[in-house]
Amino acid sequence: MKPAAGRIKKAAYAAIILLWLIAPLFIGKYWTDVLNNVAIYALLGLSLNIILGYGGMFHMGHAAFYAIGAYTTAIVNTAWGVPVLWLMPLAGLAAGFFALVVARPIIHLRGDYLLIVTIGMVEIVRIALINNVFGITGGANGIFGISNPTVFGFQINGIVAPAHYFYLVTAFLAVTIVLFYLLENSRFGRALKFLCSDEVAAEGSGINTAGYKLAAFVIGAFWAGMTGTLYASKMGFISPESFSFWESVVMFMIVILGGSGNIAGVLLGAALIIGLPEIFQGLQQYRLLIFGLALMIMMIFRPQGILPPKPRSYPIDKLEKNKVSL
Repeated sequence: MKPAAGRIKKAAYAAIILLWLIAPLFIGKYWTDVLNNVAIYALLGLSLNIILGYGGMFHMGHAAFYAIGAYTTAIVNTAWGVPVLWLMPLAGLAAGFFALVVARPIIHLRGDYLLIVTIGMVEIVRIALINNVFGITGGANGIFGISNPTVFGFQINGIVAPAHYFYLVTAFLAVTIVLFYLLENSRFGRALKFLCSDEVAAEGSGINTAGYKLAAFVIGAFWAGMTGTLYASKMGFISPESFSFWESVVMFMIVILGGSGNIAGVLLGAALIIGLPEIFQGLQQYRLLIFGLALMIMMIFRPQGILPPKPRSYPIDKLEKNKVSL
């Protein structure tokens, strides 16, 4: 990238971040709540991106991990009164453990076969929640009375004061972006991308493909579980209908449409998939038709997404140093 283009790109990112941070000061509660939903789905998209974008695994059951995190938070908070933000690691561990258990026997499946199994997984979780397993999920009515998050003694109500909740979820989103950027550029992230581009070559190079796939599943599930805590604390109640198969479809579309394997692409996908329907509310009844048509067009003309990841490049001088003279 040329220096001028790099400066323009950085300035554009800085302007977008600034507009995002000051937006609640100029828009009403409704649109601030829309931004909160965009941020939550951006977190879910980033967690799915670890599995789908980096690992190359067709996974359409991510709502199951989201649900487990939310229900873990709701059950422990309502039963023992533990502050919800303290429960984020526990919710992540519960979702990650579930991912470890269910993904281990299916990790060798590829393509459509893995996709079908993960669809069944999210439906099993939803039905189990409706049937009130162990008498702790509340059945079809869900769980009510979840506490609001508290930061330094200040209670944040995501419904009454969405602007306060906005900065909480934005802080968690910023931390997520930084951590996932470091993960992407780590040895683990490079191995996942190698595995995604050519699994046979990766295995032939000594990469434990099954181990890396399983780790990607657990990491993605862990982050989705923690995001479930944020959702549960925002709403104050949860029910199985909030974690249907459609939620998994939305997460899948966010990653595919924005650009799988690219953090900026996932953020753009969340803004388009969650934000645009609110802007064009008059076309609400045609939402599924428009989404399906958009995905078809993207698969035909730009299968890599709107903002696909750029291939890793190396400076010429470094390549010259690594040349072996014959």
